[in-house]
Amino acid sequence: MTFQNEFSYETRPVRVVFRPGAAVTATPGEAAHLGLRRLLVVCGSRGEAVARAVADALGDTCVGVHAEARMHVPVEDADRAVAVVRAAGADGCVTVGGGSAIGLGKAIALRTGLPLIAVPSTYSGSEMTPVWGLTEHGTKRTGRDPVVQPRSVVYDPRLTLTLPVPLTVTSGVNALAHAVEALYAPDTSPLVSVMAEEGVRAMAEALPRLAADPKDLDARSRALYAAWLCGTCLGSTTMGLHHKVCHVLGGTFGLPHAETHTVVLPYVLAHNAPAAPHALAVLRRALGTDDPPRALWELAGRLGAPRSLAGLGLAEGDVTAAADRVAGEPYANPRPVTANEARAVLRAAYEGGPPEPAGEIPL
Repeated sequence: MTFQNEFSYETRPVRVVFRPGAAVTATPGEAAHLGLRRLLVVCGSRGEAVARAVADALGDTCVGVHAEARMHVPVEDADRAVAVVRAAGADGCVTVGGGSAIGLGKAIALRTGLPLIAVPSTYSGSEMTPVWGLTEHGTKRTGRDPVVQPRSVVYDPRLTLTLPVPLTVTSGVNALAHAVEALYAPDTSPLVSVMAEEGVRAMAEALPRLAADPKDLDARSRALYAAWLCGTCLGSTTMGLHHKVCHVLGGTFGLPHAETHTVVLPYVLAHNAPAAPHALAVLRRALGTDDPPRALWELAGRLGAPRSLAGLGLAEGDVTAAADRVAGEPYANPRPVTANEARAVLRAAYEGGPPEPAGEIPL
């Protein structure tokens, strides 16, 4: 393999604490390290009990718990959260939960400039990226801004012990998608390749163990470590076709986030494979297979995850509309995507059969 000798890589300042029990024992120290004295804790309804435990640990430095985070961060939710932050006189936020909670915290940071501490409870990886997203009028907008990246990340594997197996699997495959797209991004680098390979290998090994025994703390720790690596890859590179498809399906058609990533990934990878030989080589090593798209499809099926957009509730008549929207907006991708090609990818994902090898790239 030829060494990639032209690349740029930017490291953003972030402090990471990784240990069981850290959500309660380490978060107050991270707040003190950042000089924060009036923190709003942000979470969704499912993670409110853990968030309140973190709030109790923060003691007098916590000015309240805002438990209104929702998937895809509707802009009206962001408006409400910013109003709460300002009314409380908060000087920072602690986000406790998965991508929805972290996403709402990022929306607050984007509007106010306040620093974030992230306490992730899933494998979304959002805590390691400067990427924000907001949904308004059926369209999900995304952007990049260093102000939204958490200053401290507290990884506590015990928080993930109660994550249901179906969400464990889809959240883990969501993390894999971040690493896969980073491997063929135009701004990838040798360091990203190393992190992506290790992240994919660790997650692919951890998920079957967690499906068999959800209380396996070692496997939970390994999956959280993998999510850290995969999220870091995404934070360092430009998103491509996979993330664009998922943003359209989530923001416009209301499909669930992690499940959509799980369904779509094998088909986008099969489409891009002819234009991404380096990415395929890395994934073959990490997954121990000659056919990474099929291996990812089989992994999802073996662990009981959804494998079709139809099963997630997408109407057949929406395939063409989604494809037109995907093809009609610019984004980086190793292989050009026409409306017909986007439709073929979405049709395959809608039906949910084994991903077929893509044809040659048109000249």
